[in-house]
Amino acid sequence: MEGLMLDATVQTKAVPRMQRSRGAARAGFDGARLIGLHQSGSAKAILPRVPGAAEVVFLNTSGGLTSGDRLSYETDLANGARLVATTQAAERAYRAEDARAEVTVHHRVGSGSHLDWLPQETILFDHSKLVRETTIELAADASCLMLEAVVLGRIAMGERVRELQFFDSRRIERAGNPVFFEPFALDSNILAKGARGAILGEARAFATMVLCAQGAEDATEAARTVLDEPGVEGAASGFDGKCVIRLLAREGWPMRRQILRLMETLRRGQSAPRVWQI
Repeated sequence: MEGLMLDATVQTKAVPRMQRSRGAARAGFDGARLIGLHQSGSAKAILPRVPGAAEVVFLNTSGGLTSGDRLSYETDLANGARLVATTQAAERAYRAEDARAEVTVHHRVGSGSHLDWLPQETILFDHSKLVRETTIELAADASCLMLEAVVLGRIAMGERVRELQFFDSRRIERAGNPVFFEPFALDSNILAKGARGAILGEARAFATMVLCAQGAEDATEAARTVLDEPGVEGAASGFDGKCVIRLLAREGWPMRRQILRLMETLRRGQSAPRVWQI
């Protein structure tokens, strides 16, 4: 009996504790001057030299997101600062066996300042679990251009996404009052019930762009004139200091080309960040 108990004890193996990724990066600007930079864990903030402009490129060195990972990006702009913030590559949410990955994005845009928040696509893989919250706080006379683009799997690899949990919240406030709020949820139950046809149709990629500024609704017609990429459905509406554009596509590559043309139009001829350029 003692021998049997010893054997059982020897054969019992502890379940390995999975390593989780943590990262936080922040950058602050006062006018054209960098006044603060912090980065920890897997999150990095790169400051490329761009003539006549300030730019921050955020990077997740862990290579992707899975169960229990935590990532945050922040910027603070003051005194007329103008900043382009983007990501070094598409963010990938991989299979998650238990807890969800979480991403928090928080931008504070002070008086007279402007932010272009132009992250590259988020790719959701089968069985991924991701919760993301994006908040942009604008001063009364500040402005921003916000982009969120999502692709369901790698179409070129023949991947199909059948199970996932994706909860995405996008919020823009002006002087403490919400001016744009869009919660979005897509999970396995929705896909299983066939509601995908009502939400996305045959699309495997979708995006939202929001220009929030005084007179932003005047950009609506200009945006509509470039909504002509083959394989992409798009619509633009303008109201109350906002221009909102929504895109649907069967795959990510044509949607990316459409986004690049919209960037140039909404940014009045300025080229896309270098990491975006084809």
